[in-house]
Amino acid sequence: MHTELVISPNPWMAVPFGLLLASIALAPLLCPTWWTKHYPKVAIALGMVTIAYYLFGLKAPSRLVHVAHEYVSFIALIGSLFVVAGGIHVTVKGEGTPRANVVFLLIGALVANVLGTTGASMLLIRPWLRMNKYRLTAHHVVFFIFIVSNVGGCLTPIGDPPLFLGYLKGVPFWWVAKHCWPMWAVGVGFLLAAFYLIDRRNYLRAPVEVRQRLAEPPDRWRIEGLGNLVLLAAILGSVFLKRPPFLREAIMVAAAVASWVLTPPGVHEANRFNFHPLKEVAILFMGIFATMVPALDWLQLHAADFGTPTPGRLYWLTGSLSTVLDNAPTYLTFLSAAAGAYVSPELIAQVRAVLDSAGSGGFGASAGTDTVQFAAMLLRDSLGPGAAGASAELIRVACLLSHPKWSLSVVAVSVGAVFFGAGTYIGNGPNFMVKAIAEEGRAHVPTFVGYVFKYALPLLVPMLALTWLVFFLT
Repeated sequence: MHTELVISPNPWMAVPFGLLLASIALAPLLCPTWWTKHYPKVAIALGMVTIAYYLFGLKAPSRLVHVAHEYVSFIALIGSLFVVAGGIHVTVKGEGTPRANVVFLLIGALVANVLGTTGASMLLIRPWLRMNKYRLTAHHVVFFIFIVSNVGGCLTPIGDPPLFLGYLKGVPFWWVAKHCWPMWAVGVGFLLAAFYLIDRRNYLRAPVEVRQRLAEPPDRWRIEGLGNLVLLAAILGSVFLKRPPFLREAIMVAAAVASWVLTPPGVHEANRFNFHPLKEVAILFMGIFATMVPALDWLQLHAADFGTPTPGRLYWLTGSLSTVLDNAPTYLTFLSAAAGAYVSPELIAQVRAVLDSAGSGGFGASAGTDTVQFAAMLLRDSLGPGAAGASAELIRVACLLSHPKWSLSVVAVSVGAVFFGAGTYIGNGPNFMVKAIAEEGRAHVPTFVGYVFKYALPLLVPMLALTWLVFFLT
């Protein structure tokens, strides 16, 4: 976390963010034609209010530069995956029966940990829509967002941006899979069971003759545009590059351009590919990234005011705010809050002493508590000879992971940030992109309000509550 960039904004400056959320939720219902035409003006105008406040009111241009970099990175990743995945055409085999759909979503949940929720969503949403084309309803789109675009990506740092930030802050790569797989199994299992019950009822309503006439041929399973898989690997590999600045984004853009030039036109036509979904996401998230800055800055400064950060409290706070704020900085905020609450300066000094002693060949001479010893071992494993120079931030995270009870707080923050991202269309980057692609494919897509009240509250919230009761009720 770049603490030097944290500003103390006036809480009233969160109003533009609230107005933008309200516009995204209500305008398509109340004035759809006007919104379709003018949403860029609304997003940009509200974003400019926040930008002017930080430039001329707080005189903090460095904060805006930091946010602009985050936005460029976000849209480069989303955009490049959208273009490259749009160059891959997957011909599914047979009709989308409830059982086949459950298997498809389970595979999507696993793939999300390899390609990331964004990559998996962009690759699989079009074949998902095609295999259910003769009875495509809102629940197909919603459960795809629930499982593939969010909950499924909880097992690796590649799976979801918050977990990748945790990896950069010192959480070992396989630590998440080792400690979060029970929550992943409960979450994905619950959602797949709910989907099967709803989808089976929908399936039985469809006349047999319609299913046989419109379903995909039973003997076809083909992937076209396989060259784009190499470009997809290049994009995912570039995610780990931090130096020099903008090299990562340049690789992503280059991969997208190469895909657009090299992909045969027939593949794009088969996917009904166009840039409208990307344009909508880019404009709306430009406004979201700008207007949410005061809310995030205020949250980081006042996270400790929410009370003692028990795992259950961290789960609900991280999750609830991740439904409407970018879940990556929300994850970092509450990870920092947990580290600050549990890890004392004295404990940091003890870990440093062990690391210094190890560096001088006297590791055993600075024996401390198990937490101190385990934290030192974790830092040595991840940093090697450079462990003695570990920052206080890295030591705090290592201490959290090394204490049996404290480590549950890291699990709670991780699961809350990933799972609750499915709560709204803006909770996680791919959500809105899936919505836009589904609309382009003429699928029945719920409105912002309909998504929350018809699906998230009755179907997602029970899963979130069950996860809390089983794992975080302390």
